[in-house]
Amino acid sequence: MTGRTGAARATGTDTHFDVVVVGSGFGGSVTAYRLAEAGLRVCVLERGKAYPPGSFPRSPREMKDNFWDPSEGRHGLFNAWSFRGLEALVSAGLGGGSLIYANVLLRKDEKWFVQRNPHGPGYEEWPITRADLDPHYDVVERMLAPQRFPLGAPGFELAKTRAMQEAAQRLGLEWQLPNLAITFANEAAPPAIGQHIPDGDYPNLHGQSRVTCRLTGECDLGCNNGSKNTLDHNYLSAAKHHGADIRTRCEVRSFEPRNGGGYSVSYVEHRPENEGRKGKSGQLSPVTLTAGRLVLSAGSLGSTFLLLRNRSAFPGISPALGSRFCGNGDLLAFMLRSRTRDTKRGPRVLDGSRGPVITSTIRVPDEVDMDGDVDGNGGGRGYYVQDAGFPGFVDWMLEGTQAPSTVHRLARFALRRLWAMVTHNPKSDLSGELAALVGDGQLSSGSLPLLGMGRDVPDGRMSLRKGYLDLDWTIDTSKEYFDRVADTMRAISDELGASFHINPLWRLKRVITVHPLGGSPMGRHHGDGVVDTYGEVFGYPGLHVADGSVMPGPVGPNPALTIAAFANRMSDAILEGRTSSPPPSSPSPSPSPVPAPAPGPPSDPESTPPTAIEFTEEMKGYVTFGEDDFHRGFEQGRRNDNFLMFHLTIETDDVERFVADPAHLADARGWVECEALGGRLPVERGVFNLFVETSDPDRTNMLYRLFFADGAGHPLTFVGFKDVKDDRGLDLWRDTTTLFTRVLRGHVEPGHDGDAEVVASGIITIHLLDFLEQLTTFRAHGPSTSARAEALGDFGRLFLGKLWDTYAGAVLDAAGAR
Repeated sequence: MTGRTGAARATGTDTHFDVVVVGSGFGGSVTAYRLAEAGLRVCVLERGKAYPPGSFPRSPREMKDNFWDPSEGRHGLFNAWSFRGLEALVSAGLGGGSLIYANVLLRKDEKWFVQRNPHGPGYEEWPITRADLDPHYDVVERMLAPQRFPLGAPGFELAKTRAMQEAAQRLGLEWQLPNLAITFANEAAPPAIGQHIPDGDYPNLHGQSRVTCRLTGECDLGCNNGSKNTLDHNYLSAAKHHGADIRTRCEVRSFEPRNGGGYSVSYVEHRPENEGRKGKSGQLSPVTLTAGRLVLSAGSLGSTFLLLRNRSAFPGISPALGSRFCGNGDLLAFMLRSRTRDTKRGPRVLDGSRGPVITSTIRVPDEVDMDGDVDGNGGGRGYYVQDAGFPGFVDWMLEGTQAPSTVHRLARFALRRLWAMVTHNPKSDLSGELAALVGDGQLSSGSLPLLGMGRDVPDGRMSLRKGYLDLDWTIDTSKEYFDRVADTMRAISDELGASFHINPLWRLKRVITVHPLGGSPMGRHHGDGVVDTYGEVFGYPGLHVADGSVMPGPVGPNPALTIAAFANRMSDAILEGRTSSPPPSSPSPSPSPVPAPAPGPPSDPESTPPTAIEFTEEMKGYVTFGEDDFHRGFEQGRRNDNFLMFHLTIETDDVERFVADPAHLADARGWVECEALGGRLPVERGVFNLFVETSDPDRTNMLYRLFFADGAGHPLTFVGFKDVKDDRGLDLWRDTTTLFTRVLRGHVEPGHDGDAEVVASGIITIHLLDFLEQLTTFRAHGPSTSARAEALGDFGRLFLGKLWDTYAGAVLDAAGAR
C-alpha cells in the first residue's frame, strides 16, 4: 500500500493493534522494536517519508521543497518552527531526528540529574537518576553501534579536530572524542573511507547498500552514503523484522480513550500524488486505528501539541502539560578567519567541510559537580562546546560573500587576458591565472561553527493560540548561562586566532535550538508532571510519552541517547507489568437538564405568519480542565489564563409559541472560543432557555446547551446555567450575567449530563460594555411593523415579568414599602 513499508505479521490494512506508536524518532523507534520483539502487534505512524541512502535532496531546486508543510504541498525533511524568543528545527521522516542530527551519543552527567526543588524560575527536579538509566544506556549503545572519530588514522587526520584539542589544552578544559553514531570501520577492520557496510542482525528495511563515512560534512542534511547509523538502519529495521507495521506519510491528528479501555487514533495520509499540490492536506479523509496502548513519540513540539490539541479528550491530564520547556541551552556561534599562533600569524586551515559534522567536544563543569567550589568554572550551569562542520558547497557560498575580492580578481583576470590578446602573448598555460581567479579560500578554510548546549533554565510554557502551538519562553532567565557559554566560545576563538561571532539572531534576544525539550515533563505525581518515571500519563493507563518532551529540564549534552535510554526503560516496565496509573476521577452531577419543550398547536396555513425575534449575546470567563467545581475552575483558570468565551445569536421563529412554551426554548448559533480546545470553534447545534421553573418557587434557571467539536474533531457539549433567585440584596445584575459553565465530553443530550465526563468547569459573565452592546442587537422579523412591535413587547413582558416575580420582595424591602 502507498506510504507503508509493510510488516511480517501485519497486513497494512489492519485497524487494531496492541500498541500504536506515533513518531519514529529515538523514543518511538526504540519502543516499537522492544515491544514488537516481545510479540506485541505494533503499528508505527510516521508523518514523513522514508529516506533510503541517495534520496536526500542536495540541489537548490530540491532543497526548495525539502521542508515540511503539507498545506503547501511540501512533504520534505525539515520542519522549522518560530516562536517568541526562539527558532526550532526538527525533522519529518522515517527515523525522526536521527536523520538530521550530528550523531553525538553522550550520557547525561550523573550530577546533572538534579534532585532538588529550588524556588524561583529555575525549578528543575529529575525523578530518575543516572543509575536508573545506565543499564539502558548500555543496551541502546549496543544497538546503535557508535564509534569515536579515528583521529590520526590514515585519511582521518582533521585540522578542525586538532584545533579544538589544542584550544582546550591551552584553556585547561576537558576535551574528548565522543561516541558518534557513524560507521568509520567495519567490525575487526581498520577505519576506511567508502567501504561497503554489511547488514547486521536484521535486513535493512530500505534494501540498499551503505558505505563507511566519506567525510563529506553532510550529516545534518541526511547522509546519502548510509554511513550514519540512523534509526531506520537499526531499530526500525529490527522492528519491521519482528512484525511491526511501519506506516510512513501518516500524520496523526486526534486520539481519545475508548470505552472499556485502550485508545482510538485518527490520522491522515499524505500520499505521494499530493506532493507539490497546495491545499490538499485539509481535504484528506481520516483513518482510525484502535490499540490497547498508545505511545506518543512525536518530539517535544509534536507530542505536546498533540496533547494540547486533544486535551478535551483527557480532562484529567496534569496541569503541568506544556510546562518545563527549554532548548537544551543550544547556542550557535562562528569562528572566522583563524590564524596561526606563530610570529607570522598566517592563515590557519580548519577545513570545516571535511569530516563528520561533530568530531570532538569540550565539557565545562556545573556548580553541582563541585558543590560550587571551583576556580571560576563551576560557579554556574554546566555546558558542552562542540566543533561543527558543514557541507562542501558552503565553502563556495562563503567565498561568494566576498564580493569586493571576487570582483577584483575577475577584473585582474579580464585585464590580463585583454593585454595578452593586444600584445599577442604566446603563453598558453593559464593555470596560474585561473588559480588566482579562484582566490586563496582563507574565509572558508579558516572558519568553523561552534555549537554550545547545556543546562539552561527550563521555564518555558507551551499552549495553543488560535489553534497553533505557542511558546512563552525568553532568553532573559538563562542569560547568565548563555553569557558563560559565549565567553568560553570566545576564548576558544581567541586561542585559534579567529574573530568571534554569535548567530545574528542573538542581537534580537533569539536563539536557535535543534534540541527542544519538555512540555510533557515526567514527575513524581500528577501535580508535578504529565507522565511518571516510566512515561505513562498520570490518570490514563496505557497512554505513554517517550521523547524529549518528558525531560523535566535540560539534558545538557546532546539528548538523543538519553531519550533512547528512557524509552528502553519504559519498554521494560511495560513488558514486565510495572506500568500503572489511577483512573481519572468521575465527574460530579450537572445542573438540572433542560425540560423538553411543550408541543405547540398545529400550524394553520391560513393563519397570520409568526413573528421571529433574535438577539446577540457574548460572555467571557475562565475554566480549568479536569475540575468540576465551578468556583475552583474559575479561580484556577484565571491564574492559568485558560480563557473561554462564546458569541451567540439567540433566535426563535415564533415569539407567541416561545412565550407559551414553559421551557421558553430558542435556538442558539455562533461559536465558542478557547485556545486550549483549539481556538474559535463553531457551534453545530445549540439551544437556549430563557427561564425554566425549578422545584424552588423562588428560583429559576436560564440554560444553555451548545454542541461543538474541539480543534482535533472531538465532540463536546457546552452546558451552562444562570441561577436567578430571590436572596438577600439587589443581586439582579450578578444573577442574570453569571453563567456557571461546564464542558462535557461528547454530544450530551438533556437528561444525561450526570453520566458524562466533565472536561472543564468555570464561570463566564457578561461584561457591562458587552451588555450595552447586546441591547442594541434585538431584532424582530414579522409580516408588519405592528406585529414586530408586539413581538418585542411580548418578549419584554416575559423577561421583565419573570424578573419582577423573582425580585419583587427585594425591591419592596429596599423601597421600605413592606
